[in-house]
Amino acid sequence: MHSTDFIPQPFTRDASRGKITWQAPSNIALVKYWGKKEDQIPANPSVSFTLDTSRTTTTLEYAKKEIAGSDADFELYFEGKKKEDFKPKIETFFKRIQKYCPYLTDYQFVISTENSFPHSSGIASSASGMSALALCVMSLERELNPTMTEVFFNKKASFLARLGSGSACRSIEGDLVVWGEHKEIKQSSDLYGIKYPGDVHPVFKGFQDTILLVDKGTKHVSSSVGHNLMHGHPFAEARFAQAYSNLDLLENIFKTGDLKAFIGIVESEALTLHAMMMSSRPYFILMKPNTLKIINKIWEFRETTGLPVCFTLDAGANVHVLYPEKDKGIIFEFIKNELVAYCENEQYLCDRVGKGATRIDQD
Repeated sequence: MHSTDFIPQPFTRDASRGKITWQAPSNIALVKYWGKKEDQIPANPSVSFTLDTSRTTTTLEYAKKEIAGSDADFELYFEGKKKEDFKPKIETFFKRIQKYCPYLTDYQFVISTENSFPHSSGIASSASGMSALALCVMSLERELNPTMTEVFFNKKASFLARLGSGSACRSIEGDLVVWGEHKEIKQSSDLYGIKYPGDVHPVFKGFQDTILLVDKGTKHVSSSVGHNLMHGHPFAEARFAQAYSNLDLLENIFKTGDLKAFIGIVESEALTLHAMMMSSRPYFILMKPNTLKIINKIWEFRETTGLPVCFTLDAGANVHVLYPEKDKGIIFEFIKNELVAYCENEQYLCDRVGKGATRIDQD
């Protein structure tokens, strides 16, 4: 598909007033996306686990205006309180998608949103938040065009979410989602995420993700700045090639359930992501001393027990501990007894692989 395929034809139906609520999950990338081109196009493909309980709930109330404006008109509430400092990001998002959703200027909106996880906790709230809002917008569009197919609905929702936050396009569906064109992955696209189309071994279906909150402070370098520093990065092309190669390798790993090979790729990807940050100009370090202590503890435990537990990292200090459901008992005891002490105020979150977003105001 091309981006122009998402520009709607004139609608034959009207929607004057209503309320729509969606819950959308965050996600954790296994092969990382780091570096982007114009219009939120990824420099390399990525694949992620969709999470389950780490979610944003967003309600979009809409009322038709007597006279359409030139921009989207909205009020924003976060956890019940007006949040003016969140508005610029939403304004930017609405401007980016206006070409594809021209009806937005016909309405007055009230957006109410809340997270199931603490703010600044290391969970990708932009992914869950922007995907939830994109789904609300698409539900309004489906009111105007009720013949829209479910496949098109999900593709356009992912396409719109990407324009708000790149990784948000991976939070529409589950449980494994690919974003970025890859010649060996059918129907993969730079424009939106798709459910991973290959065979997936049952061991990956119930994967656990315990998120260790090492540092809940605001990052001193934003992800957007970090992505831009890949332009002219001395190792950028090698990194992009590595991501393509790792996705090739994961095809057989997902099919066979080879957890040793899975761990090798996932941990390498996490460390490579941070290596790119440490070798950019300007360079920066987002890991903290306790991040490294946790990693070394995981390595020691895996060496001693042979159990398939591993870590991954986003662009921050917090650690996602990944492990199969069948080994949950002993590994979670290890996490509580050995790793939680390295968390800020001993805080952690328990999550698992999920199925994607859900509309929660259905009749």
